[in-house]
Amino acid sequence: MKRFFKPIEKECSAKKPALSPSKKDGETTETSSEENSKKDPLKFVTWNANSLLLRVKNNWPEFSNFITTFDPDVIALQEVRMPAAGSKDAPKNHQELKDDTKASREEKLILMRALSSPPFKNYQIWWSLADSKYAGTALLVKKCFQPKKVSFSLEKTALKYEPDGRVILAEFETFYLLNTYAPNNGWKEEENSFQRRRKWDKRIQEFVLQCSGKPLIWCGDLNVSHEEIDVSHPEFFAAAKLNGYVPPNKEVLVLLS
Repeated sequence: MKRFFKPIEKECSAKKPALSPSKKDGETTETSSEENSKKDPLKFVTWNANSLLLRVKNNWPEFSNFITTFDPDVIALQEVRMPAAGSKDAPKNHQELKDDTKASREEKLILMRALSSPPFKNYQIWWSLADSKYAGTALLVKKCFQPKKVSFSLEKTALKYEPDGRVILAEFETFYLLNTYAPNNGWKEEENSFQRRRKWDKRIQEFVLQCSGKPLIWCGDLNVSHEEIDVSHPEFFAAAKLNGYVPPNKEVLVLLS
């Protein structure tokens, strides 16, 4: 089913300057609180890149054209697979790309060149990275829409960064935006292969249900399939018992619906 939306003019879009109406002596111009308030993002894109570096090397023209055409305010990326900064056996900076080796410097240069070119140069980027080339998330927000706060964990008072860089939470004036890359169920049929995912499901459920004060927009790769139509090969996924096609992932999704 096609849906059509009327374009909304945003304050960061190009506009022709308007002439101010003439005022009589002693007359003041009043602006509404809505006009004075900060505008928040309205258009969102979420994408599991499955290695952002590979996408830059192999699919960047297509992705760039899509972003130029759709012109989103926010781009949420999952599975960026870029390692966090920091040498071996040293504490890592999970918000910076690794660049302490020749190979990592070259990879960082390739990536940052792509993200510094149109249309991506119009966005500010936040990283939440794993220690190695695994998982990880990124959030790109147009520079005219600055979040009030950005954090990287489901427990605001506990871990500063979620293991494997699976969470970025941005707070705007009128809503929260949560970008997640959920762990899958594993590739084994044994019961213990689901424990990591079940712990995640419990924590994410608690976070969503306790989130109050503002609406929450939750996006990302949830590694879950609600119905058969959500997977390419239902029989294969059901038989393999992986990646969320079967409970407990489906049950948790229903609870959060």
